[in-house]
Amino acid sequence: MEEIEETGAEVLGAGMLETNPDVLELEIEDGDAGAVRRVLDTHFADADMLLAEGPIALPRLFVSDMDSTMIGQECIDELADFAGLKDQVAAITERAMQGELDFAAALHARVALLAGLSEQAIADCLDQRIRPMDGAVTLVRTLKAHGAHTVLVTGGFHQFADTIAAALGFDRVVGNRLAVDNGLLTGAVTGDIVDSAVKCAVLVDEAARLGEGTVSLATGDGANDIAMIRAATHGIAFRAKAKAREAADGRIDHGDLTAILDLYGISRDAWVTH
Repeated sequence: MEEIEETGAEVLGAGMLETNPDVLELEIEDGDAGAVRRVLDTHFADADMLLAEGPIALPRLFVSDMDSTMIGQECIDELADFAGLKDQVAAITERAMQGELDFAAALHARVALLAGLSEQAIADCLDQRIRPMDGAVTLVRTLKAHGAHTVLVTGGFHQFADTIAAALGFDRVVGNRLAVDNGLLTGAVTGDIVDSAVKCAVLVDEAARLGEGTVSLATGDGANDIAMIRAATHGIAFRAKAKAREAADGRIDHGDLTAILDLYGISRDAWVTH
């Protein structure tokens, strides 16, 4: 506590949450949030945490990335494996997630490599490779049960996202779409690209639709998620790349996605697990 107060902040209270005795809640007044975060990082480097201005209220809007956030894989990388190109595509994916490549250019380059692949490979990939991230179903369905509108927004593809969103319980899906001709991927994407700006716009527009003062939560792991993480009332980086982690006011480094429910103080007997 002394180190926090040395930053100019005042610790008004500290205690374990009644709903989860593993979660420490600090009430801090004044001071610089960045300085407080640096102190916490020194002592809790791999802890799950959320810093917020004012009391932490449950979100009425939840917007999440898909690949490596709601699911444990990168769909385009797994699909590329069916074409024998996983290493080549995954290298581009990693650089885009780190913020080293323009997202749209990286997307077009990866999709172009898939030209000629059978559309059936998408269904096979979904069945054989794609699995929900631990805690994903419980997180989405519990937030919905507590009044949140849920949106899956992805730089990936509707051909995957629609199935995944239905399985997890999302209300809306926003994503890209792979172009198909005569049962084969053409190597192109149809329509406008869902990039960082679009993800952010979806969050802002949905929050405006729900009304002034709507508390929003955004989760993601890569550079393409930074804008929506920053725009949300609570932006949480999930097992994220460095740039996304630095942009967020919350992070999950240790637990699975249900750690978010713990941070919001939702008691485990109120979780919806199926």
